[in-house]
Amino acid sequence: MSGGSGGGSSAPGRFADYFVICGLDTETGLEPDELSALCQYIQASKTRDGASRFISSATEGENFEQTPLRRTFKSKVLARYPENVEWNPFDQDAVGMLCMPKGLAFKTQADSREPQFHSFIITREDGSRTFGFSLTFFEEVTSKQICSAMQTLYHMHNAEYDILQTPPTNDKGSCSSTGDCNGTSVSKLQRFNSYDISRDTLYVSKCICLITPMSFMKACKKVLEQLHQAVTSPQPPPLPLESYIYNILYEVPLPPAGRSLKFSGVYGPIICQRPSTSELPLFDFPVKEVFELLGVENVVQLFTCALLEFQILLYSQHYQRLMTVAETITALMFPFQWQHVYVPILPASLLHFLDAPVPYLMGLHSNGLDDRSKLELPQEANLCFVDVDNHFIELPEDLPQFPNKLEFIQEISEILTAFGIPPEGNLHCSESASKMKSLRACDLVSDKRNGNIAGSPLNSYELLKENETIARLQALVKRTGVSLEKLEVREETGSKKDLKIQCDEEEFKIYQLNIQIREVFANRFTQMFADYEVFVIQPSQDKESWFTNREQMQNFDKASFLSDQPEPYLPFLSRFLETQMFASFIDNKIMCHDEDDKDPVLRVFDSRVDKIRLLNVRTPTLRTSMYQKCTTIDEAEKSIELRLAKIDHTAVHPHLLDMKIGQGKYELGFFPKLQSDVLSTGPASNKWTKRNAPAQWRRKDRQKQHTEHLRLDNDQREHLDFSVSELQLQLCLDWDQHDWPFMPSIKSVSERYLKYIQEARNLGSTIRQPKLSNLSPSVIAQTNWKFVEGLLKECRNKTKRMLVEKMGREAVELGHGEVNITGVEENTLIASLCDLLERIWSHGLQVKQGKSALWSHLLHYLENRQRKATSGSFSTSGILLDSERRKSDTSPAMSPLRISLVQDMRHIQNISEIKTDVGKARAWVRLSMEKKLLSRHLKQLLSDHELTKKLYKRYAFLRCDDEKEQFLYHLLSFNAVDYFCFTNVFTTILIPYHILIVPSKKLGGSMFTANPWICISGELGETGVLQIPRNILEMTFECQNLGKLTTVQIGHDNSGLYAKWLVEYVMVRNEITGHTYKFPCGRWLGKGMDDGSLERILVGELLTSHTEADERQCRTPPLQQSPSMIRRFVTISPNNKPKLNTGQIQEAIGEAVNGIVKHFHKPEKERGSLTLLLCGESGLVSALEQVFQHGFKSPRLFKNVFIWDFLEKAQTYYETLEQNELVPEENWQTRARNFCRFITAINNTPRNIGKDGKFQMLVCLGARDHLLHHWIALLADCPITAQMYEDIALIKDHTLVNSLIRVLQTLQEFNITLEASLVKGIDI
Repeated sequence: MSGGSGGGSSAPGRFADYFVICGLDTETGLEPDELSALCQYIQASKTRDGASRFISSATEGENFEQTPLRRTFKSKVLARYPENVEWNPFDQDAVGMLCMPKGLAFKTQADSREPQFHSFIITREDGSRTFGFSLTFFEEVTSKQICSAMQTLYHMHNAEYDILQTPPTNDKGSCSSTGDCNGTSVSKLQRFNSYDISRDTLYVSKCICLITPMSFMKACKKVLEQLHQAVTSPQPPPLPLESYIYNILYEVPLPPAGRSLKFSGVYGPIICQRPSTSELPLFDFPVKEVFELLGVENVVQLFTCALLEFQILLYSQHYQRLMTVAETITALMFPFQWQHVYVPILPASLLHFLDAPVPYLMGLHSNGLDDRSKLELPQEANLCFVDVDNHFIELPEDLPQFPNKLEFIQEISEILTAFGIPPEGNLHCSESASKMKSLRACDLVSDKRNGNIAGSPLNSYELLKENETIARLQALVKRTGVSLEKLEVREETGSKKDLKIQCDEEEFKIYQLNIQIREVFANRFTQMFADYEVFVIQPSQDKESWFTNREQMQNFDKASFLSDQPEPYLPFLSRFLETQMFASFIDNKIMCHDEDDKDPVLRVFDSRVDKIRLLNVRTPTLRTSMYQKCTTIDEAEKSIELRLAKIDHTAVHPHLLDMKIGQGKYELGFFPKLQSDVLSTGPASNKWTKRNAPAQWRRKDRQKQHTEHLRLDNDQREHLDFSVSELQLQLCLDWDQHDWPFMPSIKSVSERYLKYIQEARNLGSTIRQPKLSNLSPSVIAQTNWKFVEGLLKECRNKTKRMLVEKMGREAVELGHGEVNITGVEENTLIASLCDLLERIWSHGLQVKQGKSALWSHLLHYLENRQRKATSGSFSTSGILLDSERRKSDTSPAMSPLRISLVQDMRHIQNISEIKTDVGKARAWVRLSMEKKLLSRHLKQLLSDHELTKKLYKRYAFLRCDDEKEQFLYHLLSFNAVDYFCFTNVFTTILIPYHILIVPSKKLGGSMFTANPWICISGELGETGVLQIPRNILEMTFECQNLGKLTTVQIGHDNSGLYAKWLVEYVMVRNEITGHTYKFPCGRWLGKGMDDGSLERILVGELLTSHTEADERQCRTPPLQQSPSMIRRFVTISPNNKPKLNTGQIQEAIGEAVNGIVKHFHKPEKERGSLTLLLCGESGLVSALEQVFQHGFKSPRLFKNVFIWDFLEKAQTYYETLEQNELVPEENWQTRARNFCRFITAINNTPRNIGKDGKFQMLVCLGARDHLLHHWIALLADCPITAQMYEDIALIKDHTLVNSLIRVLQTLQEFNITLEASLVKGIDI
């Protein structure tokens, strides 16, 4: 979370709480830093080739690959002033570790010894933060013992090295004195980096540090630099150092909100200013540096990763860069706050935290030698890796685009350009400047390594990148409608007119750029969530019960919110609404009803949203993807300008203290040991420090100030709580994704709710996290145990959420409840399940190939099976035998599909479209879910215990048997619902389909002489006509994914002596997913048989396996099928078919129409097949057939009469009427003409679809063109009806006909699109 503030001291508060000095403790001497050394040793041993050149001993932290000058030694806190303050107890371990994260460094006169500044954060137990600012410089070592100890270490090192060294190579690579060289010339380098006590001067690092309650980075940096300058300049400072340090500790206050403050450093005034409560929170890091280092495209991609809570690892040799990037990204998230592990500087001794299977934002220090390829990270599937120094970002797969990304980048680029910063970043400030100079800027655009998807349309931004000269940039920006001159003039007039800015111009520019960029980012969220309040679900019960049942509560109407959003926003928003930060933001909203109670961040955001609502004329619900530029920049800049022009407060000047004679002297170049007696306590009474106020008031004030600008959210403070001082990263306490949202904030909840927070926080946590000083193996084991519990909990919550959502939709299909999930959301949930599986498979991993831990495990498993197969010890446990196979159908005709983990892997490996390991793992998970085999496959994978032992450490989740069993059990619940998450995502891949045609056994199928053909259609396409070799009833073919199958057209060419074919049904199986569809027919194909049809359109249903059907608690409504009995003509024996009464017929019509209406009311991504609703067993065609068969007069003996015969007679009647010009009215005439035109067109079709097929086609076309109700009215009044129907017929009852017409009229508002197979050969 960003460095907005912390909650440090009493109310107006002191500027700084502590002044600290860290460095070498000459009394204890050189102590190796075991943990850092061990980490370095492990790192080094990983990067070595198999045949190591030296054997390293890691005992006692020694690493003989490192020369003693390059080793890490423990630094100590040498002094701190004051000793302690009650509101911010001093944490020695955390401060020591973060002031000098790599421990002590030694150098000789040959090395460069520039002072380095960096900042850091310490998170306290209550979640509030303290900020540290440290300046590290080098001092000469005066202690003879230390110098001789270093000399001794060198002798030992060289002796050891000579014994182990293979004959030295003759490579004469020149190396720098800093040892930035690797490979062949190591031996020379080792010698060159040596230390000789007689000729070299030894220097050691030392650091001075300020611990402050708020993050005034620029001011603290100046204070420390001026103090350092005082001890290194030949002239002594005007006053003893103690005076300045006393002043900053006790006499300089924090500026109140909305005010500025001036105080004195050693050599000059220092100014800081603090935003008011109606502005964006305090943020004092230079945004400019982040854009220069990474470029605008990479910053936006990194920002997107952070918003979607991926794991983010920043990598740089500069601690301050790590801190600046981390703080900037989290500050730009306003009003949202990072809720997870946040360690911008990860000390070397805590590298094992990269194993944490939770979202994190961590910064890792690089030594400048290793490139990315040498860095072995435990989990990379969901990792965003940012090499800050080399302008390089590695993104997780499937990263959705930030809404309006191009316009957003354009808007940021315009601001950067106005400040003279190239939008592609300033490569000169990155380490790889020389390497990069040869690259043309436009190559960067398509460079995948740069985080850009190749070929993405970057339009104007691409131009911005290509034309590097400012002149052309200006021309470009002018073209976009913003005049650069105007911008510059605005700055000129703004700053120079009548306001004299007190800080220097460079600093003012940093303030201006910061606020402009932050306003643009904040504006994106105010626009995107302008009407978020409408969708917040306020709890109906009181807060206490809401609190206790928080886990079951929905707090935001996601489905409705998403349905209002422009389509391009959905991939990003549907995932963002699932994040912890969004859940916490909404919880905060629910918890704070009244303004006083409101979280400050929320208050600022809500006021901005209200303004936008007033400005926007458009209705809040109608979202548009039109890009709205930021309009708040001027106002925000003005506030800062006013504060800097007129300083509100000036602190007391430093003055002489009451020191003894002789105190306060110091030696040039050495930071002195200060006089603790004068620095340990402040003045007895001081209007700033309120020392005499009662402690509880001070605490209350601190709480208030803490809240006022705290960018740190409720949960984060309360829940994550992971303090660097407890860097077992409290993260493991309850890091479960679906628990985090349930933690409201201390700030926003009154005292009586605190106990709930406490309870929730301690849930499942019996141990407190230990201090940094205690990093024993048992502690690390306990931490990992917490991770295991957390992963299991997350798995339970995810499966539950996915099932509820899925069953919610199925319940709607069955007519219960309201729909509340969209297709986008289902994809989001499955993607987050894949992420969870990757995190589980990464936990405790020790052997990995590629970026995906899960796919790596599968490949190892495959290798093992192949090895066993070749050695002959192959067991059949993996490939199930017939008795255990899933039977797709009772009929023995289609051989069942074998269940095989290995086979499913091979399917995925054969898909050329999937290029990466992470992609393959995800595809395999999707396929297994669709086949309802995920739990079973993973169980089989983990049953190879030897392999699991080889790949995973003892503490890994996958080696905790009980948790593993429960995890597999949770996954088993997915078998209760149908997912098509593989079929619907991989739409372009080739899929083998297996067809089986089952003719009637009784009626001589074997004598059939014609040439049959088949055409299969699905939601994604159709096969075209496939010729079937004669007498072959089973075949396999390959074609592009058809999606869910809907219809089969089957027919023959009527050749040969016996061209009659009675087909019972057709079965089609997708050979990858195993989905089997049955298309019932039960009709003849042949001239003179049945209705004389040579081809039929069959509608299919998806079969469920029997074992599965028994297990299933919830059954997805089966797809309807084509009518399977011979029922479409009136036969001689009317009792073949149940006669329906008029009530039942009306009900059937109502249900069929209702089905179509419901279909169109669903979100488009979720609609099933319309063909089924029209032509299925209880579809519209079937229902209308019942209407026309009701009361149809019985025909003569052995003569079949079809509905089509009646319709043709009606057509003849109307045509003769028209010829005789006896048509009653014009309206009637149009309807009759339409009817005749359709009947004629259908009769003229080249297809041999038979009379019932023609009736079906007529109904479908009538529904498409909204003509059915006209035709029913027409036929009801036709004299032919009187001849062919009995008096009781429905079609003769005017009341019933009118109600039928009204029902059919409801279809008029829908745009019905027919599947191609239904209307082939017709062009009306």
